Amino acid sequence: MAPIRVGVLGIGSMGRHHVRNVKNTEGFELVALADPAGDRFGVAGGMEVLPDVESLIGAGIDAAVVAVPTVYHEDAALKLAAAGVHTLVEKPLAADVESGERIQKAFADAGLVGAVGYVERCNPALLEMRKRIQDGQLGRVFQIITRRQSPFPARISDVGVVKDLATHDVDLAAWVAGSTYETIFAQTACRSGREHEDLLVASGRFANGVLVNHLVNWMSPFKDRTTIVTGEHGALVADTTMGDLTFYENGSMPVQWDQIANFRGVSEGEVTRYALTKREPLAVEHEHFRDAILGVGSDHVSMEEGLTALRVVEGILQSAAIGQAVTL
Repeated sequence: MAPIRVGVLGIGSMGRHHVRNVKNTEGFELVALADPAGDRFGVAGGMEVLPDVESLIGAGIDAAVVAVPTVYHEDAALKLAAAGVHTLVEKPLAADVESGERIQKAFADAGLVGAVGYVERCNPALLEMRKRIQDGQLGRVFQIITRRQSPFPARISDVGVVKDLATHDVDLAAWVAGSTYETIFAQTACRSGREHEDLLVASGRFANGVLVNHLVNWMSPFKDRTTIVTGEHGALVADTTMGDLTFYENGSMPVQWDQIANFRGVSEGEVTRYALTKREPLAVEHEHFRDAILGVGSDHVSMEEGLTALRVVEGILQSAAIGQAVTL
């Protein structure tokens, strides 16, 4: 079978990693690169860097990765759909819901694979966490908490922390919970002098009754990528920076200190850190995209799912603006 001819649009801070992974993905052939800003990171390796999406399409590609700033997603994606090119668009799907709806419809109408780059779904810790939850390790799930904190990344200029970072947590929490957001209440703040928000606290409830909380900011002098899922049998804690997963089991030993026993809902049990096979999440994401194109897999994040996450993100921003909870 001939390899899938792939082009990458945008070879900046994120696109350069897509270039590397396209080259290393079995069944893919990197045939074209495009970026109006040129090859800032020196990843072209002698390939010509084309100026725009039209020239990328003209190179005769079967599939594309779009890694340009969010405001340019719609223009690029609609042109690729019209040209019959399967496309992986970096998250978020679009700058707003209306734009996302146009993108999603274009790919659905054309019968093409449209994927969104929510790479956290390919993180080894979260893949294992979700499998264990589905297998019943936690029993009934009560609550999901995510923390995503770090210094401000200079690469971001077109959106705030909600659309750039929180969108990851919105998608992964719903994926782990196996449900959709029912309500959300959020508060945001700008403390860095930039146009967009750089801090977020949000809480809500999924349709299946699971509670959810997101803490996200660009104002922490350290990097924190943590997902905690608490259920009736204990808690699973994923450190997605390191790809580590730890299980804190509810204990079976009675607490003999009355002052503690009277106030504790559960007792401390064994703690287990799992040994996981740790592959680069972006490599796994590319394999999922390839398999969807070949019709042998469906583990990619669809544009329908990307659009759902975008609706929740806009609900978060709406809630922060009006100071009230939003029903989704």
